[in-house]
Amino acid sequence: MKSPCNDICKIDRPSGLCIGCGRTLSEIGEWASASEARRRAIFALLPARIAALGPKFRG
Repeated sequence: MKSPCNDICKIDRPSGLCIGCGRTLSEIGEWASASEARRRAIFALLPARIAALGPKFRG
């Protein structure tokens, strides 16, 4: 599974989420060594996280 990174790498301090992809720093760090199942589990969380960040973080 391809990384969800979209080169907008900035952490929103209140939420701890990357405003580009919605992952936490620990999820970003583990991505390369994560199993396919773990990657799918992380990926499934991202749409709701990005939505929760609000419209100011969307292009």
